Amino acid sequence: MNALKTAITLTLALSAASSLAQQAPQPWKYKTRQLERADVDKLLAAPEKLLVVDVRRPDELTAKGSFPVYLNVQAKDVEQHLSYIPKDRVILTVSNHAHRAGAVGDLLTSKGYKVAGATGSEDYEAQGGKITRVAPPAPRQTAQAAQPVTAQQ
Repeated sequence: MNALKTAITLTLALSAASSLAQQAPQPWKYKTRQLERADVDKLLAAPEKLLVVDVRRPDELTAKGSFPVYLNVQAKDVEQHLSYIPKDRVILTVSNHAHRAGAVGDLLTSKGYKVAGATGSEDYEAQGGKITRVAPPAPRQTAQAAQPVTAQQ
């Protein structure tokens, strides 16, 4: 009986430690600065100078929200779509917790873009920032469904 209690206690302790380890934030390993809410708010106060590049998937945008105005290019596609990103703006990269945003910030900096930093929309919201909810796009009509219906005679 004592051995069973010890085994259960040990199992619970190990699973709790494992759970905490999985939730620990990843260390920041990017050259791009990780921005806090106050930094982001300063950038958002000058929208004519700023471009927000959100590097998340569309399903993440609709589930988590984003900033009111942004350019969405998934992290894996950024290098192929550099021509869509203007070089005359300061760039804020965004992902859920800023790690993909940090990696993209490093890439953009290496290509000559002015990157102010990276932020996570979930981190920004947790610090009291306001995130805009994004509605999913309406389903596309197929070419056949878009044809007008004519009366049969």
